Amino acid sequence: MYAESRRSNEMRTILIDFGYTPETLLNNMSILKIDPSTFDALVLSHGHYDHFGGLVGFLAANKGKLKKNLPFFVGGEDCFCTRTTGNDAQYGALDRKAIIDANLSLMMAEGPAIVADHAFTTGKIVQVSSEKPLQPTKEKVGIGNGFGCFPDKMSPAKNTGAFIPDDFEHEIGTNFVVKGKGLVVLTSCSHRGVINTIRQAQAVSGVRKVHAVIGGFHIVPPLDDTYIRQIVATLKEINPEYLIPGHCSGDRFYDLAHNELGDKVIHSAVGTRFVFEA
Repeated sequence: MYAESRRSNEMRTILIDFGYTPETLLNNMSILKIDPSTFDALVLSHGHYDHFGGLVGFLAANKGKLKKNLPFFVGGEDCFCTRTTGNDAQYGALDRKAIIDANLSLMMAEGPAIVADHAFTTGKIVQVSSEKPLQPTKEKVGIGNGFGCFPDKMSPAKNTGAFIPDDFEHEIGTNFVVKGKGLVVLTSCSHRGVINTIRQAQAVSGVRKVHAVIGGFHIVPPLDDTYIRQIVATLKEINPEYLIPGHCSGDRFYDLAHNELGDKVIHSAVGTRFVFEA
């Protein structure tokens, strides 16, 4: 997600996540005429390869073009752990050396953080709803071949030397407050739960009104309608002006949400641009 914000004459641009491959990311940025040299910050929502796979190629393609010491936000050391999928297939690990070599400023945002003056991250997302991580990957603490997370920066409970279920404690959302309208919450994936992500943004900012929620809600099969309807019912209570499900939200969720919230629910696609004005 590319986020552009304006406050008076001040403008900021942020890139949130990097897709599965650099070819796709760079191609889409070219089509949309997005100039990486203008970026004021980069944010990685969580340590899944389909969200950081394009990063190394993006950095290589833009070597010397990005702002010096460009802030790169992650939600904690967990983001660097080696991961496997549910069927134990290798799912890679974030390349810390590539980040450092690109002269990025690595920002460990375990708590809420201001991003490029205009946005803020949630920090760790507290699980206050009944939501739970669905189809979680597995993570392993340790360094191998230069990749992985540092054991001394991880909790002893996770430092087992084996792959354990991923709790996505490092996942973060990125948020804006639109004057007079309320919060715009960019979830990315919502492994910690879309309701939990919204509640964390509200708690961090002190703003209750939600103007829009955009991104993946990770309400994926196999799920019965009871779970989905519970999420939809809570979203109806929160009452955002716009609900824009994307990556990993699921068609069934979209259908049930649209039935309850009507035209507030908007189908998104790659290249769609949304503008929210004060």
